Amino acid sequence: MNRELIVNATPKGIDIALLEEKELVELHREAGDKQFSTGDMYLGKISRIVPGLNAAFVDVGYEKDAFLHYTDLSPAIKSVVKYSLGAVAGNMGDGTLANFKFENEIVKSGKIDDVLKRGQHILVQILKEPISTKGPRLTCELTIPGRFIVLVPFSNTIGISKKLSNPEERKRLQRLMESIKPKNFGVVVRTVAEGKSVAELHEDMNNLIEKWKLMTKNLAGVSPVVKVHSEATKTTGILRDLLNDSFSQIVVNDPNLETEIKEYIQRVAPEKTEIVKFYSSKIPIFDHYHITRQIKSLFGKTVTMPGGAYVIIEKTEACHVVDVNSGHRVSSKTDQEQNALRTNLESAKEVARQMRLRDLGGIIVVDFIDLKDANNRMYVYNTMKEHMAKDRARHTILHLSKFNLMQITRERTSPELAINITEECPACHGTGKIGASVLVAEELAEKLDYIMTDKKQKISVFAHPYIAAYLRSGLFSSMQWKWFFKYKQWIPVYASEDYHLVEYHFIDVAGEEVLL
Repeated sequence: MNRELIVNATPKGIDIALLEEKELVELHREAGDKQFSTGDMYLGKISRIVPGLNAAFVDVGYEKDAFLHYTDLSPAIKSVVKYSLGAVAGNMGDGTLANFKFENEIVKSGKIDDVLKRGQHILVQILKEPISTKGPRLTCELTIPGRFIVLVPFSNTIGISKKLSNPEERKRLQRLMESIKPKNFGVVVRTVAEGKSVAELHEDMNNLIEKWKLMTKNLAGVSPVVKVHSEATKTTGILRDLLNDSFSQIVVNDPNLETEIKEYIQRVAPEKTEIVKFYSSKIPIFDHYHITRQIKSLFGKTVTMPGGAYVIIEKTEACHVVDVNSGHRVSSKTDQEQNALRTNLESAKEVARQMRLRDLGGIIVVDFIDLKDANNRMYVYNTMKEHMAKDRARHTILHLSKFNLMQITRERTSPELAINITEECPACHGTGKIGASVLVAEELAEKLDYIMTDKKQKISVFAHPYIAAYLRSGLFSSMQWKWFFKYKQWIPVYASEDYHLVEYHFIDVAGEEVLL
């Protein structure tokens, strides 16, 4: 499978698109001012204990207190508290746990007010980012993920990914981990560790230990509330989880981000450094790779598939509902059962893609077209499992019911990605009437004349594809040639699918908009 990662850096943040065989399958948005990301560690302060919920609310600096349930405390919570207080006092040295004396573990069915107290300082990790009206969800089962392994402080267990089914490989990895892991650190071996050498695994282990030591150093002398460990950026986090031989290129339009990505890949996979490329064209990067068009066609209520079938995705208070429709796909050469099966199989692929793309969470109910044959219903179920196997989020898929309904539960750790693909008409503002479209070109020409006459700048014109096509139409009679003869310089015209129908902008050589 051919994978590409397209990174679009904007003043508002970073947009990251993952393409598989040129199809958009994941879209991530990271705001420039985002403070709370999954995996970040904080020294927080318990603001209140709620015995009825068997949970505590912790101040980590968010507008609403974060939620910490008893089941997320970790059996070694007393040791975590002891260590964090010692680290704040500067008594934990470089962070090794070999000589650290553990406290007794707590019981699974205990009460939170027997373990934690109001006003207590506690080391926590973001388990789920703030979603809707809820604050972050926390855990005290601290983990630091790497490329091949996940480091688990205050534990001595070794876990192997269930996706590694080869018993000999599982035994080999178990032996390797026992030989290289430090005392009082547990590990979880990831699926991508299969076949990796001891040197590669040891290097990954050392990198994670260094991160733990840095976190310990950051704790020294601080008081709540403070972030003491920051997870990787969204871009490097995706690369950490997905980078393999299937990546053909990583394209980024920001030189600083390009350097950061290259440095990361140089550390984890030096042989892949050459796939990082800098994009410098004036055409927006998402337009060049046809991502903008895919976003606008995939994030609506109705998503149409190549064969003419379509799915309708509705969000309710309790769940997401997906309705599968055959559209105009009806073949007279085959029976109704076969038509329904083909539509359902195509829809299963699209629904799996939509869940990854929109990061749908909770309960998803898919209403497939009725199938009478039990074997065909099983075929649809297996097809859905096959496509969902690419999804990194934890999920459960149930068999089709007798009403051809499929229930899926999917974990979500960040807010659902919702993109408004509708555009308000900038000319009519909802009235339904606009001025003559030919006047747009005249208005643009007037503003251009002002810029070229008074400011005398080198500029480019960016406009909606319809306006850009009009300005460039004709071999020697286009507006561009008229401008060339009038201003004695060629003025490029670029189309941007992000613009509405009559929108245009003048951009100077520095990439800044020329304001009038």
